[in-house]
Amino acid sequence: MITNNLMSESEIYISIGKKIKSIRESKGLTQQALSDLCDFEKSNVSRIESGRTNLTIKSLLKISQALHVKMKELLDVEN
Repeated sequence: MITNNLMSESEIYISIGKKIKSIRESKGLTQQALSDLCDFEKSNVSRIESGRTNLTIKSLLKISQALHVKMKELLDVEN
């Protein structure tokens, strides 16, 4: 029997959100500070970190620039 080891879409969003949260916290930033740097509403950062939204490339770019990491680091999740 062949099993499908691919992550679901929602699992990918959750994994990316956890990665963003982890990097944000490691840099000592609050959600409010990150939202200010990205020109987002704080509630949007909360939705992103909890995996409840589909990120755009533009949003990923803003977050990567604010966190001083490459976009690929934010996307480096197991699939």
